[in-house]
Amino acid sequence: MRPVAVFRFSPSEGPAYFADWLDRHAVDWRLITVDEGASVPVDPLEYSGIGMMGGPMSVTDPLPWIGSLSGLLRNAVAQRVPVIGHCLGGQLLAQALGARVRRSATPEIGWTDVEVPDTTSGREWFGGRRRFTVFQWHYEIFDLPPGATRVLTNAFNPDQAYVVDDIHLGLQCHVEMTPALVESWCDIAAAEIAAPTLPSLQPRGEILRDMPARIGALQAVADDVYARWAQALRR
Repeated sequence: MRPVAVFRFSPSEGPAYFADWLDRHAVDWRLITVDEGASVPVDPLEYSGIGMMGGPMSVTDPLPWIGSLSGLLRNAVAQRVPVIGHCLGGQLLAQALGARVRRSATPEIGWTDVEVPDTTSGREWFGGRRRFTVFQWHYEIFDLPPGATRVLTNAFNPDQAYVVDDIHLGLQCHVEMTPALVESWCDIAAAEIAAPTLPSLQPRGEILRDMPARIGALQAVADDVYARWAQALRR
């Protein structure tokens, strides 16, 4: 099988549990370090799938790689090379497919509950769960791309995840978290969580509370999400 292309946009937001899952299931993958100046590939058929991680930048920033990555994503969707985007990655996919990405009135930081709409896609992608807790750290949100199906929602931001053609998944949340990644973000962005002013924002103490149980439950969700996504990987 051709490798999965995994795009990293910031050194602080690597593939984490996504890489662990790929390794555990003997799925070959290649890290494309956009943050270090790596070029965006042209042909999506070089890969069995495309994964995108998060990042602190905005998809509306004038970054030199946005245009070429958008083209790659559109071609991947057209040629049915499965794409998965985490947070910034979900926003990049949404924008590439013609959806608006904008500032949210209710940014989310920390552990929040999401709900799965009662649809076949929602049930299949999230292992039959109707409600669970995810990790969030975002200030912007996406609209649904044309033809997409909403598969996660919550009271803060209704479009939490979407599926396109039943093989491409854009997530606003982070399911790839590990304890080390959560702790490092709390250290790097300490000022952002020092004095939360909205109910959708949590302080450091709450974010780090019950970490083993929360991470364990989140990774169980991630196992189902990644397994569902990997069904469509190109051979």
